[in-house]
Amino acid sequence: MLLDTASLYFRAYFGVPESVKAPDGTPVNAVRGLLDFIDRLVRDHRPARLVACMDADWRPHWRVELIPSYKAHRVAAEHPGGPDEEEVPDTLSPQVPVIEEVLDALGIARVGVAGYEADDIIGTFTTRATGPVDIVTGDRDLYQLVDDARGVRVLYPLKGVGTLQLTDEAVLREKYGVDGGGYADLALLRGDPSDGLPGVPGIGEKTAARLLDAFGDLAGIMAAVDDPRAKLTPSQRKRLDEARPYLAVAPKVVRVARDVPLPDVDTALPRTPRDAAALTELSGRWGLGGSLQRLVSTLEA
Repeated sequence: MLLDTASLYFRAYFGVPESVKAPDGTPVNAVRGLLDFIDRLVRDHRPARLVACMDADWRPHWRVELIPSYKAHRVAAEHPGGPDEEEVPDTLSPQVPVIEEVLDALGIARVGVAGYEADDIIGTFTTRATGPVDIVTGDRDLYQLVDDARGVRVLYPLKGVGTLQLTDEAVLREKYGVDGGGYADLALLRGDPSDGLPGVPGIGEKTAARLLDAFGDLAGIMAAVDDPRAKLTPSQRKRLDEARPYLAVAPKVVRVARDVPLPDVDTALPRTPRDAAALTELSGRWGLGGSLQRLVSTLEA
């Protein structure tokens, strides 16, 4: 099981009241909400291995070089020498280091690699996996990894993590008309304002799905643009032709990396905390109470 950790703690932050606070008055709603999420996921799905995948760089420079608008609207401050600062609610930012410390004390593998997003970590772990993989994320971009033949599915939270959409290829075909392999091409054609991806003007989701159904993939669509006999409307041909500069670079931006140099980590689900003393101290300092105790008990069981 691979967790898109930031996606989940953002959901926890907005789903759990900010009145949930540590003894010193610091909000810990994201921390406790994430612990509750992980507890529910472990109880319901019993993964043998669990990795909390992190955004070491939420807006990698190599993606921005190709498409400068990539996530540009979410930049709070630019840092030429390192990752840009993301616009995050003031009361969420201080909770992230607490989340990291608690995961480490529990012994849950936590992986982030400089220059890469959590999506890329997830893509690489998935590619290397020799058995089934469950990806837990609120980000539909990771639908591109769904693969029935390899047992890769996305658990997409509809309401908390108590109600999950178990996303396999049948779900993707029903909702989008593509399978996992076609989802990235669909996404780059239609665009995604939340990620600053412009897409091809005039090519929405349904049109993109029809084009992929007719021509197979992005390469097939562009071959059709060059073939006067291909069944494209004049406006589709013109729009796709004019979008060539974008379509030449978009695949590298939209498709997750699958070759990230991952550190050597123990991904086995821990049965007992790695550092019980640190966990006790963190629980007291941050008032993690029942949320942490339930997770510890679930892991022990």
